[in-house]
Amino acid sequence: MPNHVSCEKRLRQEKKRSAGNHYVKMTINTLSKKMKSDISIEEKEKLIAEVYSQLDKAAKNHVIHKRTASRRKARISAYFNAEKAGLKEKK
Repeated sequence: MPNHVSCEKRLRQEKKRSAGNHYVKMTINTLSKKMKSDISIEEKEKLIAEVYSQLDKAAKNHVIHKRTASRRKARISAYFNAEKAGLKEKK
C-alpha cells in the first residue's frame, strides 16, 4: 500500500484507467471473434466497419499501439477477403 497521498491517488487512477482499457480490449476481441464465427458475408461487412472503428479509437486513445491496430485490421481484412473469395468459388 502506498505511503504518500499522491501515490494513493496514482493507484486509484491506474485502477480506473486499466478497467477502461480492459473493457475496450475485450470489446475488440469479442468483435474479432464474431468476424470468425459462422455468420453471413453481409453481416460481416457491417461488422468489419465496427471492428475498424473500435481499433482506430483504441489506437487514438493509446489503449493499443497504432501499429498493433494496423496489423489487426490487415489480418481481419485478409481473413474477410479470403472467406469472400472462397464463398465465390463454392457458388
